[in-house]
Amino acid sequence: MIYDWLGIAMFIGALILLSCGYPVAFSLGGVAILFALIGTALGQFSFSFFNAMPSRIFGIMSNYTLLAIPYFIFLGSMLEKTGIAEKLLETMGILFGRLRGGLALAVVIVGALLAASTGVVAATVVAMGLISLPIMLRYGYNKQLATGVIVASGTLGQIIPPSVVLVVLGDQLGIPVGDLFIGSLIPGLLMAVAFAVHVLIVAWLKPDAAPALPREVREIGGKALLIRVFQVMLPPLLLILVVLGSIFFGIATPTEAGAVGSLGAIILAAFNRQLNWSALKDVCDATMRITTMVMFILLGSTAFSLVFRGIGGDRFVEDLMLDLPGGTISFLLVNMLVIFFLGFFIDFFEIAFIVIPIFAPIAQQLGIDLVWYGVIIGANLQTSFLTPPFGFALFYLRGVAPPEVSTEDIYRGAIPFILLQLLILILIIAFPQLVSFLPSLTTS
Repeated sequence: MIYDWLGIAMFIGALILLSCGYPVAFSLGGVAILFALIGTALGQFSFSFFNAMPSRIFGIMSNYTLLAIPYFIFLGSMLEKTGIAEKLLETMGILFGRLRGGLALAVVIVGALLAASTGVVAATVVAMGLISLPIMLRYGYNKQLATGVIVASGTLGQIIPPSVVLVVLGDQLGIPVGDLFIGSLIPGLLMAVAFAVHVLIVAWLKPDAAPALPREVREIGGKALLIRVFQVMLPPLLLILVVLGSIFFGIATPTEAGAVGSLGAIILAAFNRQLNWSALKDVCDATMRITTMVMFILLGSTAFSLVFRGIGGDRFVEDLMLDLPGGTISFLLVNMLVIFFLGFFIDFFEIAFIVIPIFAPIAQQLGIDLVWYGVIIGANLQTSFLTPPFGFALFYLRGVAPPEVSTEDIYRGAIPFILLQLLILILIIAFPQLVSFLPSLTTS
């Protein structure tokens, strides 16, 4: 068709506005209105499409699955802002302290826990950068290893449940979030284990890069350490296991499990005598801000997708993807490259609400398992957010890193972890059973 360029121009226009730093929701909504007017002037769009807008908005507001978003954000924020995550890191650091690289191992575990709870890369990387980077540098850790571990563990929230990212992916792909949680568990743990093994290998080959903690720091007495493990380490780990276990065994939906997790986080904070009005206010404020951002982006993307479909953009993309030589393999290759490239410039939520609704129907037509598809999207984005020179996680750490840590240190530190992520991504694509095995157990 002569006006096929309209859909492409609309997509490019939205990306330009987003790259300029204009608010996402207003960028998408503004582009939608502009191209609705252009399409109407060219006779390619009817404003009757907007009749569906109110029902779509009410559909978003009444979407029970999306209710899990504020719960999981609240859970992660409570662990962070009440100091539970910091104490957990200290305790694990002491526990693993006699090992070379023990502190870095603790960062991987706590970073994965925080990232999985919130799914927000910025929050996790900034928190871990402020908490753990000064400690690691103080005890003589190599700058590149220290920064690499922090940015890598901060991106694990894209693929480790219970994550807001997976909730949004499940909603946009039209699949049960519980299935996506269960399917992403093995790949997510593989990623975390790969990071941990890398740290141990580096510590073994280069002892000076990841020294053990000094004896006076790690030896606090067996009884005191045991008390700390039971008070600080086990409760948050048990909380995450209860949340995941209730979903895994079908006892609760992700939304219900998120509510239980939020209540558990409040109880943990009270148990640690960290629950006060100031902390609760900060947690509620962070939860409201992130949730409101997600909801407004979702409203703007709804208007965007309506106009995009109205001017025939979805048909153009569908025809283009289905006509690619190589079928499913070519579609996946193009799809992954597009999402990887966009991950340099826009955050996950924008990608989820703009790009995935365009590609998901095509994936379904090609007979691709959408749970597996969702997991490889998460793994792909995780790699994108870590890749120099534009990876978001690298910029977040640069903002909180001390002056003696250079940008080059952060970039060079991330490279081994990028290669590990690519290796796991290739394994997930080559062996779909890594994703499908656990969901098949729950349905059998």
